Amino acid sequence: MAGQEFGHREGPAPAQLHYTSAPSGSEDSGPRFTAVGAEVPPGVLREAERLLGYEPPPDSPQQPDAEQLKRFPRVFGFSELADGGRLLSRSVCTGTDWAGGPVSFHTHAVLLPAGTRLPDGVLPISTWESPRWAESAPPDGRPGPVDRVEPSGLLRKEALVPFAVSRAERLAAFFADLRAVAADPGAGQIVVVEQDSADVARWIALACTVLPREQAHRLTFTTYTRDPRQARQQLVGALPSSEPVTDDGHYRVHNCTGRQPSGPVTDTWAELCARVWRAGRPDLFHNDPEDLGPLAVSALVAGIDLRTDARAVAASWAAEQVDVLPDDRLTALVAGLCGGPVPHLGSPSETLPGEAEQVALAALLARLDGRVTAAVSAPLAARVLASAVLAHGPVPALRAGSLTSRAHDGLARDLAPALRAGIADRAEPAAGRPLALLRAADLLDVDCQDELPELAERLARELVNTSAASPSNGETPAVGCPPALLDAVHTHPGLRVALFGSLDTLAAAEPASAARALQGSGLPLDLQQSGFPHLRMCVTPDGSDDRLDRFHGLLRTAGVSPHADPTVLRTALRLTWPGGELPTGAEASLLLKELGSDTHRAAGTRELLIEAALAAPPDDPGIPALATDLLRCFTTELGPGRRTALLLLEFTGRLGTGSEGEEWVGRVLDLTTGAVADPVPDTVAERAFQALAARLLEGAAPENELYSLARSGEPRLLAAYERAGRSERVADRLRAGPAYVADRFCDWSAFPGTYPGWDETRTALLAKVLRPAVRALSVRERGEVEAALDRSGRGKLDAFRAWNRPGTLGRLAGRLSGRGRRAEHPGL
Repeated sequence: MAGQEFGHREGPAPAQLHYTSAPSGSEDSGPRFTAVGAEVPPGVLREAERLLGYEPPPDSPQQPDAEQLKRFPRVFGFSELADGGRLLSRSVCTGTDWAGGPVSFHTHAVLLPAGTRLPDGVLPISTWESPRWAESAPPDGRPGPVDRVEPSGLLRKEALVPFAVSRAERLAAFFADLRAVAADPGAGQIVVVEQDSADVARWIALACTVLPREQAHRLTFTTYTRDPRQARQQLVGALPSSEPVTDDGHYRVHNCTGRQPSGPVTDTWAELCARVWRAGRPDLFHNDPEDLGPLAVSALVAGIDLRTDARAVAASWAAEQVDVLPDDRLTALVAGLCGGPVPHLGSPSETLPGEAEQVALAALLARLDGRVTAAVSAPLAARVLASAVLAHGPVPALRAGSLTSRAHDGLARDLAPALRAGIADRAEPAAGRPLALLRAADLLDVDCQDELPELAERLARELVNTSAASPSNGETPAVGCPPALLDAVHTHPGLRVALFGSLDTLAAAEPASAARALQGSGLPLDLQQSGFPHLRMCVTPDGSDDRLDRFHGLLRTAGVSPHADPTVLRTALRLTWPGGELPTGAEASLLLKELGSDTHRAAGTRELLIEAALAAPPDDPGIPALATDLLRCFTTELGPGRRTALLLLEFTGRLGTGSEGEEWVGRVLDLTTGAVADPVPDTVAERAFQALAARLLEGAAPENELYSLARSGEPRLLAAYERAGRSERVADRLRAGPAYVADRFCDWSAFPGTYPGWDETRTALLAKVLRPAVRALSVRERGEVEAALDRSGRGKLDAFRAWNRPGTLGRLAGRLSGRGRRAEHPGL
């Protein structure tokens, strides 16, 4: 090649390289650089050696003649270098004079430094088989820099259209992979298998016409490689005899010598590009071809039949560009989208647009507002709206300006029955089609006021019932209000008031469900200055970890005093303690004192406070005080059973205080077992028995209380006493206080034979609790225990020593339980 053919007009001219296989018999065997421009850095030469070689196909003849050599694949490559530069090269097989094999070749390359291109923006692929490519190195070995290019005719329409038509069924899939690879270097490589490397060049040319110009300039390629797995380019050509690769995600293989691809291509852009090429209109790619909207519009205006997804894209893009598109182009586009004459209202459903396309047509129609004549906009409006209403398609959001008065009146007359029926249709989700039909009825001035209450009630129930689908793990679902409903609420005051009223009723009835559904819904309650207190509370997000703070915040949000409307108290309580949760004793007492018993009576929340006391866990310290408050505030309203239970809870708070009085056991038993017809709840009885047991084990139990315990025979009380005796608290006190050990021995050895249940309880405590504790005592501590027992008199010291003597536990237990020798040995 002559020395001044390639390069960029701006900046220094790029350099040329020649890489040739050495002739046989030469001193340097193997390929080498035979001519290199002075501007080429040494590092580039080392990298270029890996790109500029030539490997013939494995099935090529060993001794090819001149005609066979012409049929060898030509390696035309465009590769990226490590420094950001590009190497454009052409390699051809030249003969068999190296080592007797068909491996002699010559490569002519041009180095494009980073940031440079070929002159006049010529694409690299357009230089395929340019007459300026050299078949040999310059004789003097000194190629000069290049400053111009002479492209071949590869990109001409008359050259590529027949090829594209011949590969029609493969185009869309190829373009879809091309876009992915061109946009993301990590998306893999495209491998195109053809019988001729020239056909691969044509594929590359097709690719560069549909890509954005910048991506086309960056696209790396090679028209042939013997092993595609060794290629570094994005688009790799191969022959059927090349090493096979698997279409595995990294390699996107298009074998044009095999079966045709099956199945549709979902990529709208790729499918559209294929149709444009098949129609022989590559001139439509003159703008950014990846901008799908303008391309789809141009194709429709040119009369190219498009798939429904591309038609929808064209309509959507045109809707955004109405203000800048010429009238004649808009008119032609609308005609193309409508497929000819605008159908009348009785048109069969199969002639109407599909759903996605109809939505796009509706959006376009809404933007046409006066931009086209009524001859275009009114028929389009009739087509879109009538098909939506009559054929149950998506209902468009139309503007009155899109219709002439004649079209408006005609649609109102024809569609009124269907609009009213659709709004009242309970088979449809209210927030979907019925709401859209209400918007259309408003547009056409069709009176539907009488349908609003029922529609609002359905909308409210749909919003609240979404809580039924909340996750099983208890998390709150992200519901949100449908955009169409929010729009209607903003623009339709009658619907808004009716909807808020229905939601307020549901919120009062089921506050927790309403809150789950409506928090974060975006309902614009600020559009109504007052009213709907229950709804306002339900949409308020949880803003505090303190439940009482949240409760008070909810009441403030309601905007109504619970004294004026006690129902807001019930709602606030059920929102603060949802799902069967109950206030603690302290919380319930505060709620009762703050709001008063009369308000709780009116609100129906008295039962919640009572239940908080009766179902509370034993470790809630505020329950006795709550019981006292409830007994004081609801004196005449408590049934016998509840009164007894509250009295019992109140008494548990007195144990261990100066007001506990006497006969603890008797009072507890009277309250727990006295009302057989209306017994106290198990939780209350359990709390009382637990509190009483703890009091009896606090120190030396009064003898009369201990005797009452022994003779009670109440299994739940005895079980509570034994559990308390086995507790860590008792164990700690036994380890820490010899006097406490003496007290427990006195208690647990007292009143043998009084009742079998008592004997089982005390002997178990002696054996399982007291004996291990005594064994762990030091000699001094044991002496302190004995001294305490000696002071108590009544033979307790002797009994203790006998009990503590090794091997005597069983006999002593028998004597302490009242069982004599004859009872132990019935045969004697």
